[in-house]
Amino acid sequence: MPSHPPSRPATAPPPTSIFPAGTAPGTVMADDGTRLFVESRDGDFAADAPRLFLCDGILCDGFIWKYAWDELAALGPITHWHYRGHGRSAPPADPEKISVEQHAADLMRVRESVGNPPAILVGHSMGCQVILESYRRNPENVKALVLICGTFGKVTATFRGLPILDMVLPKLVDTVLKHEELARAVWTRIPPDMVLKLALRAGDLDPDKVRAEDILPYLKHMTHVDLPMFLKMLRAAGEHSAESWLGDIKVPTLIIAGERDTFTPAFLAHGMAAAIPGSELVVVDRGSHVVPIEQPEMVNTRLVEFVRSRVLA
Repeated sequence: MPSHPPSRPATAPPPTSIFPAGTAPGTVMADDGTRLFVESRDGDFAADAPRLFLCDGILCDGFIWKYAWDELAALGPITHWHYRGHGRSAPPADPEKISVEQHAADLMRVRESVGNPPAILVGHSMGCQVILESYRRNPENVKALVLICGTFGKVTATFRGLPILDMVLPKLVDTVLKHEELARAVWTRIPPDMVLKLALRAGDLDPDKVRAEDILPYLKHMTHVDLPMFLKMLRAAGEHSAESWLGDIKVPTLIIAGERDTFTPAFLAHGMAAAIPGSELVVVDRGSHVVPIEQPEMVNTRLVEFVRSRVLA
């Protein structure tokens, strides 16, 4: 099975937008006045058709959905948005409002901006925590959850299966906050090509499946996110957990994990599947943390089957 559509040759430059023609950009105001960027495609569907809401991982602005967009657009209307301080959203009006709970509140504003329709919440990486928290706070109209390469929380305690980030993050945050200008200068000058080579060497990506033009847009965007804000946001994600109430989820749930995911290891997906009643688990062979762009056909096929059989049926 090829790892990318044959209509997208490996030599093609990265698109200026991950979304094809027909999407409508806009903004939504968060509860503290932060302007959130939102992009939607409505399509020719009934007014009460379930809408898919796509939630990114931290540091991301949509690169992970590059090959999923057209497949999902055939299922219903779609809305994708950027977290505060990410992509085309504004920095947080209140610098302290960067928790998973705040992102969930922002997602609710996004849902309300399109009429709060029946919702299929789809999250990647930290987006899994965001949609779980959104479901806990506002379960009304949520028809299904899709958790891709993520976990229920405490994400800094399980990087590479160890509490490495828990140990180094406090000191790192303290150092960066003491030398903010220097840290920002170094962060914004990190060469994306070098980071890609290091990630491949460390085994964080599948060298046989990932394409440079798919991952480089993420690495370039990464250095444009404010470093102190990112570290504090990561720390907040490490403090959040939905583990205690996973058994209360009452909607169809699909969990997709990468067998070789080093950021949110597959054992976390197995744990969530065991805890969430009636959930479905797919572990992608050799998949890394970015399996939706490494093996898009496999991921998209499974996602479409789930929505059609468990929601639209």
